[in-house]
Amino acid sequence: MPTLYHHSMSSPSRFVRLILTEYGYQTELIEEQTWEKRRDFLALNPAGTLPVYVDDSMRALCGATVISEYLDETHGVLKRDRRLLAEDPFQRAEIRRLAEWFMQKMEQDVTRPLVRERVYKLQMTADQGGGAPDSKVMRMARGNIRQHMKYLSWLAGSRQWLAGDRLSYADLAAAASISVLDYLGEIDWVESPVAKEWYQRLKSRPSFRPILAERVRGITPVSHYADLDF
Repeated sequence: MPTLYHHSMSSPSRFVRLILTEYGYQTELIEEQTWEKRRDFLALNPAGTLPVYVDDSMRALCGATVISEYLDETHGVLKRDRRLLAEDPFQRAEIRRLAEWFMQKMEQDVTRPLVRERVYKLQMTADQGGGAPDSKVMRMARGNIRQHMKYLSWLAGSRQWLAGDRLSYADLAAAASISVLDYLGEIDWVESPVAKEWYQRLKSRPSFRPILAERVRGITPVSHYADLDF
């Protein structure tokens, strides 16, 4: 069985997990703590980043973008109306643009710094960079949330799904990032009712159930995290 090295609070890992589940593809999940810099993991991905997908032939694919493209070419093309990348080249480009927005720009501006300060540092030793959260880093990241939520609300309000008429990688990438932030209680849903309605639709999909059921040791999610109607 293929293996996915991931972390439950890594939004790129959640993105790939959602794709795999939407396509009904079984994988073994191994949670990796990248700050430990395990030799066997670095042999798979010298960059030491997540996620990493290892197929049945022990070939490793590294990074959410690379893995998602591989899954589209090997599985998505067979799904017809359930394909998560469009047939039209221009529409595919728009899906990729938005997936990149949430997996790179929002990840850099908001998700990664907040997860590092609020989650990873609690699990790291002092030698690995652990310790008290940096309030300046968290303040800057939180200051960026509102603009990203405004953009998400505009997309959700002007289209049936974020990139057009069908569920796509764009929705799964956004939902992966939003779900991590929602676990930590970082999103004010009162300010973003349109985005909230869109997210409720995503949370209600079967592919989201395993993610909503997970818990991070020592960190309790907000009370509405697993509620489909919140």
